[in-house]
Amino acid sequence: MKLLIMSDTHSTTKIMEQVIERHQGEVDAIIHCGDSELNANYFTDNPVHIVRGNCDIDDRFPLEELFPVEDAKVLVVHGHKYNVKSTLMPLFYRAQEVQASVVCFGHSHLLGAEMQQGILFINPGSLQQPRGRKEKSYAIAERNEEIWTVLFYSDEHKLLEKVIL
Repeated sequence: MKLLIMSDTHSTTKIMEQVIERHQGEVDAIIHCGDSELNANYFTDNPVHIVRGNCDIDDRFPLEELFPVEDAKVLVVHGHKYNVKSTLMPLFYRAQEVQASVVCFGHSHLLGAEMQQGILFINPGSLQQPRGRKEKSYAIAERNEEIWTVLFYSDEHKLLEKVIL
């Protein structure tokens, strides 16, 4: 299983389109964790699982999406409704409630990946306004057997970090 995850693009389409084009044929799902600040019609012909963030005004985006990929359940939220800038606990409880094995979220613009009681949490950072580092970022998460590898890339597709969980 392989997932492309991005977030917080804040009206910037060029970088987002380049990332999608680069990875589209090699991933099982393309995920945008909100704050695209685009009209939902923009995504009509794109196979992107996208949610509404606190900066999105188009209410046709759902606040969360839960979908299967292979034998995993993926939960996508922006994070602002779960206080992710302070703690992952409310989001962890939501993941348990819906039996998600992977949770993708944004909002903080800080990239990171961690495993909590068998649930993988991934924040791809921001492709427009990164925090905590200068590079704009997105993530590729891949599972082989029971091992997850999360690769964080810059907007120029340079490897920034590799996390194995």
